[in-house]
Amino acid sequence: MSDVSVTERRRRKLRTGVVVADRADKTVTVMVERRFAHPLYGKQVKRTRKYHAHDEDNAFQVGDTVSIMETRPLSKTKRWRVVERVERTS
Repeated sequence: MSDVSVTERRRRKLRTGVVVADRADKTVTVMVERRFAHPLYGKQVKRTRKYHAHDEDNAFQVGDTVSIMETRPLSKTKRWRVVERVERTS
């Protein structure tokens, strides 16, 4: 067995976004925004994507900024789980 642990060998994707829906049981919808320079014109472009993430304790509310991590398939649409709350809604 090698000295490299499983966490070092297989890094899971992390994203940070805002909870936009929390109606479903044990699920939140997180909107992640990414910014990049347009390949030809160089202008900053924003693109958003929504992810369904697992929230075991129904602890997160709409407006919370959360960090999500890629995980095994938990349902038809859920492939992410909430790791931590970065910022609480006011």
